[in-house]
Amino acid sequence: MQINFTATASDAAVTVLPVAKDGLAAATLGDARAVADATAAAARFTGDAGSSIDVFAGTAPVRRLILLGVGKGGDADWAKAGGALTAKLLTSGTTDVTVDLSDAGATPAAVAAFAGAAAQRAWRHDVYRTKLADKDRPTLATLTIAGAPAGTDQAWGAQSAVTDGMALTRQLVSEPPNILYPETFVAQVMKSVDGLGLEVTVIDEAAMHELGMGALLGVSQGSARDARVLALKWNGAGEGAPAVALVGKGVTFDTGGISIKPAAGMEDMKWDMGGAGAVAGAMKTLAARKSKANVIGVMGLVENMPDGNAIRPGDVLTSMSGQTIEVLNTDAEGRLVLCDCVTWVQRSHGVKTVVDLATLTGAMIVALGHEYGGLFANDDDLAKQLEAAGSAVGDKLWRFPLSPTYDKLIDSPIADVKNVGPRGAGSITAAHFIGRFIDEGVKWAHLDIAGMVWSDKPGTHHDKGATGYGVRLLDRFVRDNFEG
Repeated sequence: MQINFTATASDAAVTVLPVAKDGLAAATLGDARAVADATAAAARFTGDAGSSIDVFAGTAPVRRLILLGVGKGGDADWAKAGGALTAKLLTSGTTDVTVDLSDAGATPAAVAAFAGAAAQRAWRHDVYRTKLADKDRPTLATLTIAGAPAGTDQAWGAQSAVTDGMALTRQLVSEPPNILYPETFVAQVMKSVDGLGLEVTVIDEAAMHELGMGALLGVSQGSARDARVLALKWNGAGEGAPAVALVGKGVTFDTGGISIKPAAGMEDMKWDMGGAGAVAGAMKTLAARKSKANVIGVMGLVENMPDGNAIRPGDVLTSMSGQTIEVLNTDAEGRLVLCDCVTWVQRSHGVKTVVDLATLTGAMIVALGHEYGGLFANDDDLAKQLEAAGSAVGDKLWRFPLSPTYDKLIDSPIADVKNVGPRGAGSITAAHFIGRFIDEGVKWAHLDIAGMVWSDKPGTHHDKGATGYGVRLLDRFVRDNFEG
């Protein structure tokens, strides 16, 4: 959907008037005031964020006004209103709408939040739907915002970059596994970020063997699709080591391997690359808005398949770090991918802060449902920074404990570490596994986002399906803590 800005509102077939909690703007409504008051009273409309009513006033041509609640006027309320407006009109037959902000008193940040949520909520993945009914086809093509305050251009520029990054993430997460696998993931991302100034590194399996990435290659060896590691580097603060590494699990399809998953619901495992998708989207965002930070995004890309060459429960793998891993469950594969990726980025780029994202454990969904991502960290300040960033943008996180008592649960009797612990505390022991590959003195956080990358119900920024979770979080985290 196209977002346009104009200085003043002109006559439009559909005009939207923002309404604060318990208030209607008489100056803006003009001669439609009486009709609006009566309609609002009948509908019990009080301006709650995201609520709306339609007012039809005047003689032919009848003027259609949408009164759109923006609550108490905070950025989150404006975002909720933007998403609700798109949800209301996207397939309604309306093609364009004008939002009149001349009497709204909105800040540039609020307007950007409104426009961003409206554009993000419009994203759809209809590529493979050849018989979509006309009434279900998106019609809303243009949202024009009139009377935005000075400074909105800059705020919208940053929000537009986030919107584009989320679109990339959601595209990757939504693609079917016969279309998206490691090689095509790389190709789609490279096409999407072309011209943005990112430094791209692609590591193929031959190079992985030379590097000793035995854990990641172990996951891949049962698949006909070769693995890849994709790294996107952004030098927004000038030449020098990246200030932070963002590392994503990219299992483009996860059968569970020899420890095969139940058939019911296995189709959902096309989005087991949601962590890598979030990293790709975040790196596109940072480059598009010319972030003043040095950041590297690393994505470990594999398929986990159960053929005759697949790893077995009981196998021992040697990771790039040199640590040996006893594999007890081949469905605990994401941590095997991540451990080699974090080792590579620490050795090759000398990073001192690492944040990994992964749809790592079903236990995280049991613990938190679909409301929060899980947060684990070896540094309190880093944890607080991530929590603050998540709260600011709505990608919420909840911190879990790490301790030696949990760590010893993954000690192996025949290797350095085993890839699963006991049934209890499964998300915590999974985090501890990754933590064993973090070098001394490196700040590290692990985000288990298993419940967040896909949704069965719509939200402010998304319809049902891929949510784009993590892009806004990582962008805000970098902006607040690593930009000069």
